[in-house]
Amino acid sequence: MWTAVLLACVGCYLLKLAGLSLPERVLHHPTVERVADLIPVALLAALVAVQAFSAGTSLTVDARALGLGFAVVALLLRMPFLVVVVGASVVAAVARLL
Repeated sequence: MWTAVLLACVGCYLLKLAGLSLPERVLHHPTVERVADLIPVALLAALVAVQAFSAGTSLTVDARALGLGFAVVALLLRMPFLVVVVGASVVAAVARLL
């Protein structure tokens, strides 16, 4: 177990070092900047998908999907983030009650 943790630590350090070691011209290339901007979005989307549609090792569509649907619509309507979070929570809770 500790071997895996230590290897992960070393890997993360080397990845960070590799990023810092790249020349400026590589970092400011438009393609690299675009990919760097999109990676957090892709990771967040994957996290949301896993949390909204999984229960253990199985695929599940339940009240969380309705909450996510509300959040998507609220974001498209440019509602404040607090309204999105609270509204999605309320929709999911009401769906679970029903």
